[in-house]
Amino acid sequence: MEKLSESNTINHIGIVQKSDNKSVTVIISAESACSGCHAEGSCSLFGKEEKIIEVKGYYDVKAGDTVNVIMNQSTGFTALFLGYMLPLIILIITLITFLSVRFPELISGLLSIASLLPYYLLLYFFRKRINDKFKFSLIVK
Repeated sequence: MEKLSESNTINHIGIVQKSDNKSVTVIISAESACSGCHAEGSCSLFGKEEKIIEVKGYYDVKAGDTVNVIMNQSTGFTALFLGYMLPLIILIITLITFLSVRFPELISGLLSIASLLPYYLLLYFFRKRINDKFKFSLIVK
């Protein structure tokens, strides 16, 4: 396991779902920002989402153990860029391009949204290669 300083890592507490010699599957509960609100139990906007992370490598843990999942902060920025920033850039550039060649606004908007389809298809087809760039490690609590 690679040592990372606290200032350049993203840490999440999770529970081991299963473990074998090749990887560990961890469930992370991602609570919404509303979790500190006094009305969280009765609010329909309150959300608690579980994410499943597969950490490659052997770790001496068993199902039910609490662990700390660590990811390099630069990897988080890469995920942010691929998931949000690049699609936004593609959308804006195509919208401006279609409007500048005098397409009607409705058609320009629809074509701009449709231009994201090839991008997300590329992400889907290259998902294994992209997934290899995201490295997680564990610290047993």
